[in-house]
Amino acid sequence: MLVGSLASATLAAQWIRHPTAGLPRLADGTVNLSAPTPRTADGKPELSGIWTSDEVDPRRPNVPPNPHDANPSRRMINLGVDLPGGLPYQPWLAALVKEHRANNSKNDPHVRCMPLNFLRGYGMPHLLKFVQTPGLLLVLNEWNAGYRQVFTDGRPLPEDPNPSWQGYSSARWSGDTLVVDTIGMRDDVWIDWGGAVLTESARVREEIRRPDLGHLEIRVTVDDQKAYTKPWTVLIKERLIVDSELIDEICLENEKSLQHMK
Repeated sequence: MLVGSLASATLAAQWIRHPTAGLPRLADGTVNLSAPTPRTADGKPELSGIWTSDEVDPRRPNVPPNPHDANPSRRMINLGVDLPGGLPYQPWLAALVKEHRANNSKNDPHVRCMPLNFLRGYGMPHLLKFVQTPGLLLVLNEWNAGYRQVFTDGRPLPEDPNPSWQGYSSARWSGDTLVVDTIGMRDDVWIDWGGAVLTESARVREEIRRPDLGHLEIRVTVDDQKAYTKPWTVLIKERLIVDSELIDEICLENEKSLQHMK
């Protein structure tokens, strides 16, 4: 896929160097990312902003900073990279992950331009835009113009959801932490390049905190007895992208990779 070339060809036409309004800045004009957490009118942390992984893959070349610099995460290959022993796969999933890694994950839905599940989206080099409104947190993914809805209006989770890529998310505030519960994913949703998946039985809880202006901490707990031998938890870190905007990244537009992976 020509992600890099598609992005570079459109930079001049995008608002990627337009200053983000309303942010505290230092004497040199840069945004003070350590400034206090912004808050909404009702006193809750304001989660709106453009985000990318703050857990850079150490194998990534050292490149100059860019206002639109979306980081590939060290979790991109293996979401459970920091768990002792890795993700606790059920035997069938351990065998499947081994097979995927042996064939360079050629069956990856992402390679075929299918949507990204939200867990995987946190680690991929595509920007995520959070738009917080009363009753709804909307997450826009520049990859294939994807979206996720996290309802904060008190609605219960559906009893018999139609399986989907993003599932169904209902959230509530616990102090300064947004607690998001999600069910109703498909059986074939990949959550990393290694081929780990979620199934329809999965329940995912995210505890989202914004400790300061420039950072998010997302504690994710997955309980999926069909795919894993026990629940597992990882802490995902994101950083704020400023003076930038989303750029169209449509996978099937001039896509070249799939023909080489068959």
